[in-house]
Amino acid sequence: MNPLYNQLQGNMPMNPMINQFMEFRKNFTGDPQQMVQQMLNSGRLSQAQFNQYAQQANALYQQFKGLI
Repeated sequence: MNPLYNQLQGNMPMNPMINQFMEFRKNFTGDPQQMVQQMLNSGRLSQAQFNQYAQQANALYQQFKGLI
């Protein structure tokens, strides 16, 4: 893992969210694209919601990609 992340880990305001994501990532099984498609097909997720979440995820990725 990134040494800077390790040094700042206890001081990062989003530490709980990062820990939660890492736990989710460790336990996730299956194909994420297939899961999203199933959610769209079943109506659990609308196309508008998907677009909004994808846009937010991309913005976060752009902010954090320099730290990884």
